[in-house]
Amino acid sequence: MSDNAKAKGGKRRLLVPLVLIISVAALAGAGYAGWRMFYAPAHPTEPARTESPAPPVFFALDTFTVNLVNEENDMDRVLYAGFTLRLPDEETRRRMNDYLPEIRSRLLLLLSRQNAVALAKETGKQQLVTEIKQVLAPPLVKGQPEQIVNDVLFTAFILR
Repeated sequence: MSDNAKAKGGKRRLLVPLVLIISVAALAGAGYAGWRMFYAPAHPTEPARTESPAPPVFFALDTFTVNLVNEENDMDRVLYAGFTLRLPDEETRRRMNDYLPEIRSRLLLLLSRQNAVALAKETGKQQLVTEIKQVLAPPLVKGQPEQIVNDVLFTAFILR
């Protein structure tokens, strides 16, 4: 045999396994791509969609005007305040609206006990918010659940 024939035979010996390896790799890649397309999640990097939160439920109260307590027993100290309550659900708003005179009475009694000097500071206003939540929490009628007030928002606040 000539050297030329030996060279062709050697190339063929290398070519057949090389073609087989390339074919197996191509089939494996196609199989993996098909599996990903049909069985894997569509877009795992896409953030999960969350439902938008329910719209807030607000309950606006008419403004209150009360005389305040102070050290000098000066009856000229007056608070003019308006509130809007943030409630957890529409049922609580309906219940508060049905018993509005009792809600206003509780708030008037609470506001008339406030100290003018304390309300002039930020901490006094924050304490008033906490007290409003506490005074509105007890049930309005036996058998009803407690009132939950998520937040108290001042809509008017004049201390004179």
